[in-house]
Amino acid sequence: MLNSKLKKNSLETLKKLNNQYSELGEIVQTNSIELLDIRNDSSNSIKEIENYVNTLANKPKEFDITFAEVKIYMEKFQAILDIEYDEKKANQISGGIAGAGVAMGAGVAAFGPTAALAVATTFGTASTGTAISALSGAAATKAALAWLGGGALAAGGGGMVAGKALLALAGPVGWAIGGSALVGGALFANKKNKDLAVQAQNESIEVQKQIAILDAANIEIHELIELNTLHLANIEQQLALLTETGPSDYGDFTVEQKQEIGSLVNNTLSLSKLINKKVGK
Repeated sequence: MLNSKLKKNSLETLKKLNNQYSELGEIVQTNSIELLDIRNDSSNSIKEIENYVNTLANKPKEFDITFAEVKIYMEKFQAILDIEYDEKKANQISGGIAGAGVAMGAGVAAFGPTAALAVATTFGTASTGTAISALSGAAATKAALAWLGGGALAAGGGGMVAGKALLALAGPVGWAIGGSALVGGALFANKKNKDLAVQAQNESIEVQKQIAILDAANIEIHELIELNTLHLANIEQQLALLTETGPSDYGDFTVEQKQEIGSLVNNTLSLSKLINKKVGK
């Protein structure tokens, strides 16, 4: 049949790219969860350091000023973790988006609580001012997608479109490019060979773009994991040294101990900022 070989080759290429993107998406999701774990550990250590510093008598006022800033970053991080993930609402999300299709609905339902939090802390934050769990219906749908996409468009975030793209981390790339059906599905129904081949080629180009973006994100996630791990190890070592050898009164600290705790406080502030750093920003 005319152009049948072209159609076959185009569909095979698109299918391979879909599989490649899906596999990469699963890797990014796994790495995002690893990053979330190390950030949770960092959050706990920051709290321990703050508690330790607060027990010291006659500590410099500068420490209180620094930890006031640390608190701001910690609350920002905790705000995302406190968002309730409602699986029932996730299963209903596709009903609140016109034309989302079955694939999009499946993508949302597959996006579990841990993965959702990992992606939120890795790629974006809530910007609606209202906890998503407090919303319902279409409002919850839009807020959830904007949240995953890095915030509302008006606030400079990716909005619902980016949110849909991030949902692709839970499954095939078909969920990211306009909620299109998978290869062989409704997207390609009733198409002439040539038209189908052209559409498949266009979709392949979009998938290749998404693969490049996701691959770059994966590299950045690895860098954040390494950097966060290094910072955490350093502050834990500093804290252990001070709790074992330092007096309870800052006034009794040696010059070296004062330098060490000053470094610890500054490193704690740096880590509190780091656990809020988003990929691509």
